[in-house]
Amino acid sequence: MRDFSDDLTDLRRRIDEARVYLRIEELMIARPQLETEASRPDLWDDPDLARKINGELSACTEDLELYEQLMSRLEDSETLHELSREEGDESVEAEVEEAMAVLASDLGELELRALFTGEYDDTNAICEIQSGEGGADAQDWANMLLRMFLRWAEKRGFDVELDEVSAGNEAGISSATFLVNGRHAYGRLRSEHGVHRLVRISPFNAQGKRQTAFAALKVTPFLEDVPDIEVDEKDLRIDTYRSSGAGGQHVNVTDSAVRITHLPTGIVTSCQNERSQHQNKDRAMQILRAKLAERQREERLAELSNIRGEQRSVGFGSQIRSYVIQPYQMVKDLRSGYEVGNVDAVFDGDLDGFMEAYLQWERSGADTADTTGE
Repeated sequence: MRDFSDDLTDLRRRIDEARVYLRIEELMIARPQLETEASRPDLWDDPDLARKINGELSACTEDLELYEQLMSRLEDSETLHELSREEGDESVEAEVEEAMAVLASDLGELELRALFTGEYDDTNAICEIQSGEGGADAQDWANMLLRMFLRWAEKRGFDVELDEVSAGNEAGISSATFLVNGRHAYGRLRSEHGVHRLVRISPFNAQGKRQTAFAALKVTPFLEDVPDIEVDEKDLRIDTYRSSGAGGQHVNVTDSAVRITHLPTGIVTSCQNERSQHQNKDRAMQILRAKLAERQREERLAELSNIRGEQRSVGFGSQIRSYVIQPYQMVKDLRSGYEVGNVDAVFDGDLDGFMEAYLQWERSGADTADTTGE
């Protein structure tokens, strides 16, 4: 029987670290308090508070149970390893090795939590796609990006609300707004904020020439409760219009779509997929308040890059990532250096590697800055 003592010790060290960044002691104190709040008979008199309490309780319970399961699996492996060593039984060696490998893989996924250090990483995310330079190819590329992020969200088990899609003049879409609901949705998607560049043989070019197209993804943390944001109705221009675009059966055909322009800042929000003009207006206002809250945070921090990366024009020299289909196949992130050759898998939503690499790159930059600052 092989000696797995060092490997088991390393797994225990990693689980001990998880106890720290999951804040297990704090959660053990918080759970009974949250359970008491959640069981109050009058809780749903305030639906927003009820959702908040239940969300916190769900996240708390999820983390505690996850930690307990990991520790239990480790202890089972340690016990089996110890008994087999004492009895010289090699028949369970493969079982111990497999259990350790699965545990190490699960810990690797969990350790991403340690990289979610932003104030709003735990929140839902408002995502906006905008086509840029490249004509019809850019509009087609924006549509491809929309599908890519929707596929990613589906694979992660996140809920997505597609709020607005505007059809392109020649192909694809010119813009889209969607909300991704799920724990750490913003923490993951903020790595995708920026300009995305596509290089391929253009299907819209009769000569079959290679074309470069650009589209941007803008990601904002979605805060349902932003009481400090007051919006004066006099500062708003509210337009209604007939819904259009790639929403299919989910897009209304009446003049119920709503576009809200906040005149002092120029921020525009729109929604077309709710059942009525009133519901579309409410959702557009909710998104507007979240954007105004984000703007306030940016102003307080003085640099936009401290929250969600530098804003650039959607064109040459501004991309965060390149997707090349011809003359070779490669997707490369220009910040972290992470790259893959399976372009089709990326287009089908395989983005976790890029997100993790970005978070590691971001952490290494912060560590360097801290060291330099000392």
